[in-house]
Amino acid sequence: MADEQPGLLGRLKGKLIDSKKRWADEGRLLTGTADPRRVQRLPPGQRLVTNWPVLDLGVQPDIPTSAWRLTVDGLVENPTTWNWGAFTDEPATAMRSDIHCVTAWSRYDNDWRGMSARHLLSVVRPKADARYVVFHAFDTYTTNVPLAAFDDEDVLLATHWNGETISTEHGGPVRVVIPKLYFWKSAKWIKRIEFSLHDKPGFWEVRGYHNEGDPWLEQRYDTDT
Repeated sequence: MADEQPGLLGRLKGKLIDSKKRWADEGRLLTGTADPRRVQRLPPGQRLVTNWPVLDLGVQPDIPTSAWRLTVDGLVENPTTWNWGAFTDEPATAMRSDIHCVTAWSRYDNDWRGMSARHLLSVVRPKADARYVVFHAFDTYTTNVPLAAFDDEDVLLATHWNGETISTEHGGPVRVVIPKLYFWKSAKWIKRIEFSLHDKPGFWEVRGYHNEGDPWLEQRYDTDT
């Protein structure tokens, strides 16, 4: 049985990836009613939920805090690696924001706690030529955002959700939260943050999903491919 398990996980992961790639190819869920003025709280094509659906690549890495590390490197003046104790000793910020998933659900009023992106930036000090941020996760997932999207007042590296530590299935012990973008940009199980001059499209971005992912502009898929 032990020899069969990786194959099973691989098949499940492949099935999920193939399915979501078909969504991109077909333009599934697109409504054509994007509102660039953002006058509404619920972005176009979204439905409101009260639970928090679990979406991943079929593997949920269980990282004990004793083994967890976060490395921030690339184009920064002060490359930094935090262990759990050092990370949680840094100032923490509490924020409330909504979640908008590209699979068409949204959840309002999520209470987060963790290190704000702006505090992290103040520690590592990006170099003048840094333009993009790439998130690397323990499950090998990557995703990319412009530095300007990361350098926002509501972005943080969350350790808590609604007063509880974030569970493994939702990306604990630490996940990224970027509320203004579709939630695939908010990488789970974060282990490395890389600052770069060049854009480096991540896992879903090279599989037909939009490089920017603005929910109010309905940037679900790369319509130019």
